[in-house]
Amino acid sequence: QTCLMRPPSKRSIADALIDRYDGATRVIVPNTGIEAPVQRNDAATQRVARGDRYSFELKPNNPMHKAPGKKDLVYLEPSPPGCEKNTRLSILGTHGRTCPEASGRVDGCDLMCCGRGFRTQTMSVVELCN
Repeated sequence: QTCLMRPPSKRSIADALIDRYDGATRVIVPNTGIEAPVQRNDAATQRVARGDRYSFELKPNNPMHKAPGKKDLVYLEPSPPGCEKNTRLSILGTHGRTCPEASGRVDGCDLMCCGRGFRTQTMSVVELCN
């Protein structure tokens, strides 16, 4: 008999990624003047330990937030606003998209409609079975 490790379900992985995405922190890289050591392929003696590869620490943009951990998602610049159409940036906007009204996440109507409000529509569908 052999015991195998079973990977987590796709649903649990997706939920974990969504939670991390929702909790992502904007960070700044302090200008310390210290450059990260370069790892060269031609000289094995100059190998740099993985933990010492970067000698700077990411600081949260908002000093009230805690510093990000190893598994936290971070970003340097906010994304361009996606509410309105912007052909220069290839942003289609959110006008006319369907959304789950009850969802409190990024795909929910409150966030997706960007405060413009939304229209609820109820449809009855009759289908033949067998």
